[in-house]
Amino acid sequence: MNAGIQPLPPITVRQDDFATLSRLADGLADQMPDVADYLARELDRARVVPDAGLPSDVVRMGSRVHYRDDATGQERWITLVYPGERDIAAGRISVMTPVGAALIGLARGQSIAWETRRGESRALSVLEVEEPA
Repeated sequence: MNAGIQPLPPITVRQDDFATLSRLADGLADQMPDVADYLARELDRARVVPDAGLPSDVVRMGSRVHYRDDATGQERWITLVYPGERDIAAGRISVMTPVGAALIGLARGQSIAWETRRGESRALSVLEVEEPA
């Protein structure tokens, strides 16, 4: 799903998130092959750190994230959650969506190219990250 607009930025993921997300991507490979494959590829290239070693400005599960769609300039606040916790109206976005999978592991100030489910190339930039409560 990398839209090829720019090189992929380095990402960092906590050990616990890495293990859980790897199982999730494997388990949903048949139901959601494109997103599961994208998430698995992101995890494969991630630097995995001990849970306490993740900087506070890096997107992890449960983070509240302020990001900008670089194509439209639209900014949004979302909370990154597991699929069973998603609630789009409340801004709770599943990691098993293209934008959710693109956000995991990014730090404030980083941008990433990604592809929508319709095949549109997009880029987003992380403006702010709040740690889970």
